[in-house]
Amino acid sequence: MGISFGSINTGLPKDIVKQIIEAEKIPIKKMEGRKGKINSKKELVGDLVKRMEDMRGLLNANSDDRSLKELSAAYDDKIVGVTMDKNAAKPGSHQIEVLQLAQKSSAMTSAFESKDESYIGVGYIQYQLPNGDSKEIYIDPDNSSLEGVAKLINNTPDAGMSAKVIDDGTGGDAPYRMIISLEGSGDGNIAEFPYMYFVDGENDFFLEKERPAQDAIIKVDGFEVQLPENKAKDIIEGVTIDLKKAVPGEEFSLSVTEDIQKISEKIQGIVEKINSVLSFIKEQNTLDENSDTSRTLGGDFILQTLESRLRSALFKNILTEDGFKRAGDIGITFQRDGLLKLDTKKFDNELSSNYKKVSQILTGYANAEVGNNPGFVDNLKETVNNTLRSPSGILRSRQRSLKNSISQIDRRIQQKQRTIERKEKNLKDKFARLEGTISQIQNQGAGIAALGAQTNPVTQLG
Repeated sequence: MGISFGSINTGLPKDIVKQIIEAEKIPIKKMEGRKGKINSKKELVGDLVKRMEDMRGLLNANSDDRSLKELSAAYDDKIVGVTMDKNAAKPGSHQIEVLQLAQKSSAMTSAFESKDESYIGVGYIQYQLPNGDSKEIYIDPDNSSLEGVAKLINNTPDAGMSAKVIDDGTGGDAPYRMIISLEGSGDGNIAEFPYMYFVDGENDFFLEKERPAQDAIIKVDGFEVQLPENKAKDIIEGVTIDLKKAVPGEEFSLSVTEDIQKISEKIQGIVEKINSVLSFIKEQNTLDENSDTSRTLGGDFILQTLESRLRSALFKNILTEDGFKRAGDIGITFQRDGLLKLDTKKFDNELSSNYKKVSQILTGYANAEVGNNPGFVDNLKETVNNTLRSPSGILRSRQRSLKNSISQIDRRIQQKQRTIERKEKNLKDKFARLEGTISQIQNQGAGIAALGAQTNPVTQLG
């Protein structure tokens, strides 16, 4: 009778090592699941941090009266253009009249048939700049066209003048001319027009028309002011006026006022950033029987703490020259849903009637007697900065804690994986040796069975 064994000699399942290893990996899967939940919370905290940082950025951009202030100017844009430095300009109204525009010394040459083929000859252009410097430009045969001469003038370092070739629009046989202009305008830049000497040209090359330089003249509140250029930088504080057209006898108002709409948009932007945080907190705290708090921040103390601090900052009393005020006095209030709302109509009215009061409520008030008193923006900035401060701020602390938890799980997983790898190798070695041992036993059993089949013990005894 032969000796029999199970499959793969040992009688054990073929994938016994795999089954054992899969069982050993169960703790890793549990750790991965726990890590996934912590990572979900970490991502939510990261989202909240981003919202708070966005809020801080907008608060920092409007943290004082200078940065909060926005100005607008009303004027006749057909006659002038206006740019303002809001940090220097002040509200006010001014009467402006443009009597004369500044102009450069310039001249126009005689006409030629072609701008780049007509030969004007060789020679030189000699001229003197207003500062007394003498200049001389030699014209060689390779550049003896209108375009060539203009190119030489424009490419000459410190030439002090520029040139361009134009079609005079007359429609004649010789429409092309060159205009030479001094770089600076105004009475102080009157130039002696170039002395031009050319020989062998197809036509005479000379200056046919000239226009002298002159100052701009404007009236400001009835008084004449001369300007060397068509730009008035120091007439009205913080305001630069670009002169477009002279219209003697036509006076217009240039008014600088607070830009209520832009300031209102800034505060609306801050309110929206605050609501972004409050909405996040509200959404996380909205729980039902299906909520998985292991993956959310629902009920987390950091949400309660943050919301409490924000509300406290929003409701603080603010000292102004008109006494203690609150954000609600300028239209910033809480709604029934727990979010902020800016009553733009009330805010705009308050801003129009008393800009200083609104500015002090928003950005604070300071003088020698009362010292520095924070405003609405300052109170919020302090709360946000404390929350985001590293490493002690509640959000930074929570981020670090979650990150450390994930790192610890990763280390445990790596340790467990190394242990499993060693165990798998040992099991494979053991089962390989067991397979070899069983195989030898089977071979021996087969040999004994064969020996019994060849010899009949009863016959031998007889």
